[in-house]
Amino acid sequence: MPAYQAETARFAALDTQVLGVSVDSVFSHIAWAESLGGIDYPLLSDFWPHGKVAEMYGVLTDAGHTERAIFVIDKNGVIRYIDHHDIEETPDNEVLFKVLADLK
Repeated sequence: MPAYQAETARFAALDTQVLGVSVDSVFSHIAWAESLGGIDYPLLSDFWPHGKVAEMYGVLTDAGHTERAIFVIDKNGVIRYIDHHDIEETPDNEVLFKVLADLK
């Protein structure tokens, strides 16, 4: 997530809105963002009902947490790209920027 913060100008140039979503509470999002020095994009809490959005997108695990996943959704609400990673793995932003450029 901090890597997305570092690339906000590139996302803006591609007319892209970054959103972070997790099953953590709003309060934990606030504390986490503050620990990083702030995040300029919205962090959405899927806390209650727990993981409902994550479940709808197929990324809620049986243990009740989410997988690391990237979804690119166009302005019409159509999912155009999905990328899943192990929770410890950091996705390559260059792959994401190529996808976004190709969609533009």
